[in-house]
Amino acid sequence: MKLIETLKLALAAIWAHKLRSALTLLGIIIGVAAVVVVVSLIQGFNTYVDEKIANIGSNSFTVYRFDFFKDFKNTDTIAAAQRRNKELTMEDFEFIRARAQLIDRLGAVASPFPRQVKYGSVSLEGVPIAGTTANIADINKLEVADGRYFSDSEDQTGARVAFLGADVVTKLFPTGTVLGSEINIGGMPFRVIGVAVAKGSIFGQSQDNYINIPLKTYERVIGPLTGRRWVSFVGTARSDALYKDTVEETRQIMRLRRKLPGNEPDNFAIITPDAITGLRDRIFGPIFIVAIAVPAIALVVGGIVVMNIMLVSVTERTKEIGIRKALGARQTDILKQFLVEAVSLSAIGGAIGVVIAWAIGLIVSQFVIQTYLSVAAVVVAVSVSGGVGVLAGIIPAWKAARLDPIEALRAD
Repeated sequence: MKLIETLKLALAAIWAHKLRSALTLLGIIIGVAAVVVVVSLIQGFNTYVDEKIANIGSNSFTVYRFDFFKDFKNTDTIAAAQRRNKELTMEDFEFIRARAQLIDRLGAVASPFPRQVKYGSVSLEGVPIAGTTANIADINKLEVADGRYFSDSEDQTGARVAFLGADVVTKLFPTGTVLGSEINIGGMPFRVIGVAVAKGSIFGQSQDNYINIPLKTYERVIGPLTGRRWVSFVGTARSDALYKDTVEETRQIMRLRRKLPGNEPDNFAIITPDAITGLRDRIFGPIFIVAIAVPAIALVVGGIVVMNIMLVSVTERTKEIGIRKALGARQTDILKQFLVEAVSLSAIGGAIGVVIAWAIGLIVSQFVIQTYLSVAAVVVAVSVSGGVGVLAGIIPAWKAARLDPIEALRAD
């Protein structure tokens, strides 16, 4: 029997029992949809982290007071780090900048601090205000939609200028001119000189709700660089080849600044892109494996359901099998017919599962995080569902093929 005829018979048998086929497909649909959605989320998360690292720069590093990977394991390590690690200061910044030979750029960032922002009758509460040196725009590859970032001279003189995130602009200036407008931050007037390119949201949190001002202005208006207004340093190497040497040079300069003996550990932290990627893999690697394995169980359950239904189908169609054998159908024809029916059933479920996963991905991308439905994930999902159909259909198909035609014809 030709494959096309076998396929037609299989589809006809599936269509003849629409409700039963639909219920049989549920396990396959749920399993495939869940696996594809999880893979899409994982790819989206990994892409997000990689993009963030790329935006910062592969040859950049950041000096913090704490090592967030080691110092924040539990309350004891946090308490020990708070006693051991002194706050970073701008004197530390100048000490590094005066002695470093391999650093290309070195900038400073004061942590975002919430303040009320006003323009005319519009008021926004709790807008994060960050203070930075002028070169942070170049170091962090900040994209400017309109205007410019503030200059080094504006930072040195403590100018009241502001660079706005896209969400702040949308809320404060629904219509009208943005650049040159005067806004009020914490009771002080600031002139808007630039607007950032919108980045969207991640896990429901906007990345565009912020205002950057010069670091010296931040110290005067927001407060000294201590406590919740902690400062960190961001540096870049002159080249990728010198990156490790640059990080090590910075570490040694900081140890010299802190007067640390050789056997004493660092009382500061230098975070690199590799450390961030490594942490992601260590923390989320096992979680991702479990996240894929759990919905994959639904595929196994779906396969068992398909096998059960196919066994029922063989029992129901015993007389049909007897007639086909009496008319000359071979064992291989019967085997092929029921195997193709099981595979078709599973493949249809896999295709529907992929479509549902695609729809869920669109919703998640809109409100949580950008997902990526890769061709590889689709191919694997449909292949796996087809494979489940093969495994689930072997026993029923073999049982059907081995039926004695005389006994089959006698069946009620």
